[in-house]
Amino acid sequence: MTRITPVEGDITAQEVDAVVNAANSSLLGGGGVDGAIHRRGGPEILAECRALRASKYGRGLPVGQAVATTAGRLPARWVVHTVGPVHLPEEYEARAALLASCHRESLRVAAALGARTVAFPAISTGVYRWPLADAAQIAVRAVREAVAEHPELVEVRFVLFGPEAHGVFRGALDETG
Repeated sequence: MTRITPVEGDITAQEVDAVVNAANSSLLGGGGVDGAIHRRGGPEILAECRALRASKYGRGLPVGQAVATTAGRLPARWVVHTVGPVHLPEEYEARAALLASCHRESLRVAAALGARTVAFPAISTGVYRWPLADAAQIAVRAVREAVAEHPELVEVRFVLFGPEAHGVFRGALDETG
């Protein structure tokens, strides 16, 4: 059975097989989690992202999809990049489905690589303005559903910045049993 745990900390310091990056569609780095992963991981990540842009993702990675690169200097083997949706209340259902897809697709990609441990940030809760409590519910539900399809996964961590986010994700995990 896969352990799903919330951890307060720095996602770039997680010793896991795969770290999930809340990327922007360009795959070329940015702010928040994306910038931190690129800075700490080093130029190898950016080089592989550029190669992906030059080949399969010339128009960028679509929202809700995932793709992997090396983890460079991170204490992980791979970075799984996924693009979360911007929160738009008038398009809630479609965008919530895309946020869930980010989690499912990231786990699918990680499992296909042979990952047994995966660390997620709180996707779309920063500059994309997704309300934290709702994002936590969507993320936890999607991960619980996805791990059933990937029994090789031993642990999925939600790595959260600060006690508030940790508490919200802990509550979402407790609510979903």
